[in-house]
Amino acid sequence: MSVEVQMPLVQEFVEVWTNDAGQPERLVWRARRFRVTDTPTALVGPCDWWSPFTGHDVSPGRVPLEISGWRFQATAADGETHVFDVERVAGRWQVVRVFDLSRA
Repeated sequence: MSVEVQMPLVQEFVEVWTNDAGQPERLVWRARRFRVTDTPTALVGPCDWWSPFTGHDVSPGRVPLEISGWRFQATAADGETHVFDVERVAGRWQVVRVFDLSRA
């Protein structure tokens, strides 16, 4: 049986390689190379240009969203596997959460 354990916020800069569509394919985290081993899921958040309007009521609409990062499973050559949440911060990729996948 597999148990998913969430680690606290990580906030470490990493190198991420993406395909032509912008989806992650591999990353280097803590001097280890991981290959993406599933289909990445887009993480969305409010558009940056919306920030000045944050406190305003947008009824009946909703706040405009954009892709703010990705969640994906990635595996190292030795089989170590994690689910990563990554975001672009100041033009660089940052890991913000890591979920360890281990056997119970």
